[in-house]
Amino acid sequence: MNDAPIKVENLRKVFARKKEQRVAVADVSFTVGAGEIFGLLGPNGAGKSTTIRMLATLLEPSGGRISICGYDAARHPKEVRARLGCVLTGDRSVYWKLTAKENLEYFAALNHLPRQIAKERVAEVLERFALADRANDVVERFSTGMKQRLALARALLARPPVLLLDEPTVGLDPQSALKLRELIVELSREGHVILLTTHYMEEADQLCDRIGIIDHGRIIALDTPARLKASLQGISTLKVAVWGLDTARALAADGTHGALPTETPLLDAIRALPRVNEVAATSPEPDLLRLTVQCHEHSELLPALIDTLTARGGSIRQVEVHEPSLEDVFLSLTGKRLRE
Repeated sequence: MNDAPIKVENLRKVFARKKEQRVAVADVSFTVGAGEIFGLLGPNGAGKSTTIRMLATLLEPSGGRISICGYDAARHPKEVRARLGCVLTGDRSVYWKLTAKENLEYFAALNHLPRQIAKERVAEVLERFALADRANDVVERFSTGMKQRLALARALLARPPVLLLDEPTVGLDPQSALKLRELIVELSREGHVILLTTHYMEEADQLCDRIGIIDHGRIIALDTPARLKASLQGISTLKVAVWGLDTARALAADGTHGALPTETPLLDAIRALPRVNEVAATSPEPDLLRLTVQCHEHSELLPALIDTLTARGGSIRQVEVHEPSLEDVFLSLTGKRLRE
């Protein structure tokens, strides 16, 4: 892809603090082709946001090269920024004390859009993102989903060919997230090149043409969702709901519901069973434990798994068998669940 709108070659970022250095991104390379949605997945601290901020010219790389629409980001940052629309996580990209319309008019002026064109574009994006009826309301009264739609509308004012979206649906309710995903697909069909990071595997599977999995600052897998899942041929996942285990009771007593520590006697015992690749567990309510066990030949593992759980006082409430998913691919490659 010599003419790819996004080209990243041997990208590196090292943060220095006192006498210590931390490598956040190490030798990352990928391309994103015309009309493509490219997903960057990784656990917290893997280097996703650092990478996308370097592409946005907000961070200076320690090494490597970034090219956006043929422009070198280090030598021509102004030309690169003119071709980018960015929505970055944790970044308050609109002003909450202004109305939606005032925000868009302000950013249209920053993009040097002629007054008449700016007026037309503001009206256009307000309508497209279902904000026209709230155009004159201050943004601090908006829901999280509305703020995120306004941030995307702002990013599209200058009609940039490339969009960088860092966890665009994080914190949104299911309906708002679905609407935003539909908008992202529409934008791709209109020819925008989109690079996004996400914490949601289903979202990546639905949206992305290709996915790069990053861990410890390095790309460890890069392919289409279908091919990544096919790489786990022969591997399946057991979802097991167990009632009454001491582990779940202990968590409930501590007031802790959610992911278990990765190292516990129970999880270590399950990992020691033949054909187990990895295991994770959550306790969504007192006395209930939900296990996710990635394995080879689940039919041979299941009796030993049930014996292990019942020997510890567990009562099996539900067992489901799932074919490989992107989460399984991620778990297999990194040994972590995506939200860890």
